[in-house]
Amino acid sequence: MSTAIAADTVVTRPRPPLRPRVIRWLLTLAVLVPALWSAFGLQISWEQIRSAPADIWRLLVAMFPPDLSPEMVERALPKLMESLWIAWVGTAMGAGLSFLFAFAAATNVTSTWAANGTRMVLNAIRAVPELLVAMVLIPVTGLGAWTGALALGIHSIGTLGKLSAEVIEGIDEGPVEAAAATGGTRLQQIRWGMVPQVMPHVVAYWLYRFEINIRASAVLGVVGAGGIGAELVSQLRFRDFPRAGTVLFLTIFVVLAVDAVSARVRRRIISGQPEPGPIALFREMVGWQRALAAVAVVVVLALVVFILFQLQLAL
Repeated sequence: MSTAIAADTVVTRPRPPLRPRVIRWLLTLAVLVPALWSAFGLQISWEQIRSAPADIWRLLVAMFPPDLSPEMVERALPKLMESLWIAWVGTAMGAGLSFLFAFAAATNVTSTWAANGTRMVLNAIRAVPELLVAMVLIPVTGLGAWTGALALGIHSIGTLGKLSAEVIEGIDEGPVEAAAATGGTRLQQIRWGMVPQVMPHVVAYWLYRFEINIRASAVLGVVGAGGIGAELVSQLRFRDFPRAGTVLFLTIFVVLAVDAVSARVRRRIISGQPEPGPIALFREMVGWQRALAAVAVVVVLALVVFILFQLQLAL
């Protein structure tokens, strides 16, 4: 058996992989070049860069201790509840509409042309920030919470639609084929073969988007779209830093609470297993973890009681 290689045979060698050092240099350049370009393009001096940490520290010191008087608590809490309402309504609008767009954007449901066209629409929606959408809607819907809810709902369509479409494309085709074999229509195949598979992940994405919208609703108040952001800008405009600290403190507290509850619900939906209760988690902790958890619970309860007491005084 001849082992000679034909003259016209082209021997190709595998391309060597990139070295880790080269990858680190490329990542460093990708970060440093835009940063230097922005610094020189915006005419930012090194003196401003060096003084930035000190300026931020002075601002934080001016906000502490926050003004937790009954008048300020009564003024800030309704705005905070308004931010939660804006985030909830915006997420509900985005979730409902994005669920329909997701099936149109999935390649295993519609044709390639239809899926690509829908994805382009979702990309265009997602490319416009919520703040810009709110500024466009203000002349139409006016100032207030409804404008903020619409802005968050429109932007949520693009994000949730893309994520849900990817979940739909990754399903198991077995239930869909079984529904088709029994004579089910295309709509019945989607209803009984696809929707039960994708709903746990899709609902988890909805909850995660709700967390993001809570933070975004605080920013929308800057342009007059309602929420706690309007109160924060008002206090900063008048240089009342203790009251601005109160707004930030209450906002961070509510966001952390919502994140903790939402993360627990998401894990329960995705895993399908019941989450251990607080008492079970406390028993699994070691000594220092139990002490830290007890201190955290006492601080949170004391804060809630204090806020309720301040509201009672204000009313």
